[in-house]
Amino acid sequence: MGGTNIWDAEWEVNEEQARTLIGRQFPQLSSKQVKRLGWGWDNTVFLIGDEYVFRFPRRTFAVGAIRMEGKLLPKLETYLTIPYPKPLFYGEASDEYPAPFLGYAHVPGDFPIGLTEERRALSAETLAAFLRRLHEFPVQAALKCGVQQDHRSLTDIASRKVKLEGFLSKLVEHLSPEESGVIEAYINSLQKDRVEAVNALLHGDLHFKNMLVNENGIVSGIIDWGDLSVGHPACDLSVAYSFLPPYARGVFFETYGGADEETKLLARLMAVYIPMLILMQAVDDGNEAIAAEAKSNIMRALSD
Repeated sequence: MGGTNIWDAEWEVNEEQARTLIGRQFPQLSSKQVKRLGWGWDNTVFLIGDEYVFRFPRRTFAVGAIRMEGKLLPKLETYLTIPYPKPLFYGEASDEYPAPFLGYAHVPGDFPIGLTEERRALSAETLAAFLRRLHEFPVQAALKCGVQQDHRSLTDIASRKVKLEGFLSKLVEHLSPEESGVIEAYINSLQKDRVEAVNALLHGDLHFKNMLVNENGIVSGIIDWGDLSVGHPACDLSVAYSFLPPYARGVFFETYGGADEETKLLARLMAVYIPMLILMQAVDDGNEAIAAEAKSNIMRALSD
């Protein structure tokens, strides 16, 4: 499938290049070890020593997000109740590399892969309190920092339903007949074409690859803020369905401050949609651990 996926890179940065680029602009870091941590659709990520993480855009599309993060993330400090990467080093584009890049304080933790349902439930109030505060950030202040407003048409259920059908047809051989059946039945049950627009500042990409947990499995960090945007809070509230077991959702929504049925409908849809995308990329990469976690997220989202 190479070369045609939306997650394919325009620029690749290896450890040696990262070391050179960081060392030229931030000589105080030049003696530290550089280790590639991984990459997402938009950025390649490196650990510098034990204290810092640098993100280099992989695509032109991601450049605006890096600039916007640099402006907005420092302003969120008084709002956010879970640790997040604060920008400290602002790298400039150069002849060697055509995009700006950012260095952040490293947030320690592990990805929540393979957690028991009991451990997941421990984070219900923590996640809800975090999202309640994030969603209270003034929308106008966010827009002034260059945040996009509903650029993904979050409230358009009809078009997302069509996309989900396409995802399912691509993934059917990687799912069990039971999994395919559950997902297909869910897609067919979506009768509403769209929900009313609501505007809040969103993390915009809240899923297990952008969350960190401590040794007890409790969420201890939220990373990768490149999809910060203004739109329907259901996008972030999807974690109530993808991450939390059904029995923990009541306390989550109570702590958050409630949510109407339309919001819950859209939150569940995003809790299926986002892991389906992650599953497609994991299949493409041959990453069985991520694929298994994405499937379990989808199945959890569709459990009551």
